[in-house]
Amino acid sequence: MVRLLFLLLLPGLLAAGSASAAEPAPQAAPALLRAFLAETVTLEADFSQVLLEADSDRTRVSEGRFYLHRPQRFRWDYESPAPQLVVADGEHLWLYDPDLEQVTVRRLDESLSSTPAMLLSGQGSLEDSFEMGAAYREDGVDWVELAPRGEATDFSGLRVGFRDGLLASMELIDALGQVTVINFSGVVVNEPLDPALFVFVPPPGADVLRDEGY
Repeated sequence: MVRLLFLLLLPGLLAAGSASAAEPAPQAAPALLRAFLAETVTLEADFSQVLLEADSDRTRVSEGRFYLHRPQRFRWDYESPAPQLVVADGEHLWLYDPDLEQVTVRRLDESLSSTPAMLLSGQGSLEDSFEMGAAYREDGVDWVELAPRGEATDFSGLRVGFRDGLLASMELIDALGQVTVINFSGVVVNEPLDPALFVFVPPPGADVLRDEGY
């Protein structure tokens, strides 16, 4: 299934990059993140997702289109190297692999509340789910580091970056030491989006796998 699962479910640590070597910006990035969560209703952008495998020079690159309608609706359309789709419709999370003709579905619930994907699309207080860490400017991007509160979560932290006030990047490291970098471009904020983007109906003939507790 698509690498976006690491944004949703799998462990993460703070991405590479030293705040001590970066230009300090103690207020900019946290303020930008709070403004994003308070003021953004819709967002769409192209994305490029790079997976850097641990102890290897190999990389895997995926590209596609991202759509967001807060709260709790998002869509990741993976276009290359193979089509795949992730849709949150406000109640359920759908993952569709056309090549395998397979759909996985689970409920959107509190278990996802402190994950990176739900950080972008969720509602409620940022401070209730995350602890704010270092903030700094690096290569023209204002970064803020976050760590989830509570011991039940499966990841340890992430970086969120803003360029010229717009969402630019998210970076994670999973438990296996693999680094995921997602860069956004052509970001459009608060323009109308077709509600059908956030509706998913399993195609005829597809196998539907439901998580326990669905």
